[in-house]
Amino acid sequence: MEGLHEVKNSIDPMKYLADMEVLEESTIMDEVLSRMQAYDYSHYRAQDVQRALQQDSRTPEDFAALLSPAAAPLLEEIARRAREETRRYFGNSVYLFTPLYVANYCENYCIYCGFNRYNSIRRARLTLAEVAKEMQAIARSGLEEILILTGESRKMSDPVYIGEVCKMARNYFKTVGLEVYPMNTGDYAYLHGCGADFVTVFQETYDPDRYAALHLAGRKRVFPYRLNAQERAIRGGMRGVGFAALLGLGDFRKDAFATGIHAYLLQRKYPQAEIAFSCPRLRPIINNDSIKPKDVHEAQLLQVICAYRLFMPFAGITISTRERSGFRNHVIGIAATKISAGVSIDIGGHQEKVAEKGDAQFEIADPRSVQEVCQAIKEQGLQPVMNDYVFV
Repeated sequence: MEGLHEVKNSIDPMKYLADMEVLEESTIMDEVLSRMQAYDYSHYRAQDVQRALQQDSRTPEDFAALLSPAAAPLLEEIARRAREETRRYFGNSVYLFTPLYVANYCENYCIYCGFNRYNSIRRARLTLAEVAKEMQAIARSGLEEILILTGESRKMSDPVYIGEVCKMARNYFKTVGLEVYPMNTGDYAYLHGCGADFVTVFQETYDPDRYAALHLAGRKRVFPYRLNAQERAIRGGMRGVGFAALLGLGDFRKDAFATGIHAYLLQRKYPQAEIAFSCPRLRPIINNDSIKPKDVHEAQLLQVICAYRLFMPFAGITISTRERSGFRNHVIGIAATKISAGVSIDIGGHQEKVAEKGDAQFEIADPRSVQEVCQAIKEQGLQPVMNDYVFV
């Protein structure tokens, strides 16, 4: 009943809390929402899609057509053009990384998430000594890029703790990414100084009404603070930022469109920033079999991925272990440029013969090792790459 009481007295999802930084002059959110609300994908026809495919560079209107149902019968041609763009900008390289979950405490009540504060799971936060052992185990696999994740609890995983994890990661990896709770610009600047290179934030859904219905309590309930996280991260000095909607929570075409427009507008405003997309679909979670994703089948997911590639051909695209191995193999041959490998999403799950300390956020669909993923990449005539930067 505690959860219901909190929901009844919940904060306004469109109003910032007192300690949340407001980017007063930024119009990014308003423009994203305006364009998303105006997007009527039933308006597009096959000739609109064909016209988009014929362009050397594509406008937001072309992107809208490529995401529409009218594009579905042309998916084979769309995929061929996406593959051409991928090879043009990325060659035959496919980059590898793995996530490291260091904590699963969360202060939010998101009804679709296994980490939500009212879900009965084993909670844990790794000590720095335990983090070091996890990183050593990952580094032995040959990986040179790591993505550090926590649950969204500033109390249990404050910026100082995350910063120490980043400093430690620099001893083992050449690239360090973060997927943690949204922060103010100053916090991002601090974490960049500790060694973090990029920040990824899942907006989950860009529909404010749907967002409010899914995020019932906690700081994550504040929609605009989350949406503007990437801009604050760029201002804090991060080299790159990642964007994603959790496809299946709402209208996936509108969410994908808003994700692309969000990235497009920020890249135009901050041309120095590296842009990347993730394309996650809703997955089953512990203790809740009632969460049913709105249908996003593999063909529709491929359409979204290809539309991102054709709209922003220089952007990285990550395909995670939420998807089965066969689909991941297929997508790296077309449009995805980064793939996770040797994944454990339990807290403390990378060391052999060591019991995991905390439960996972969701179920993965591809448990392959780094070596197995590398072999699958090579079998497609592609090159597995552990790091995409030369440091001098």
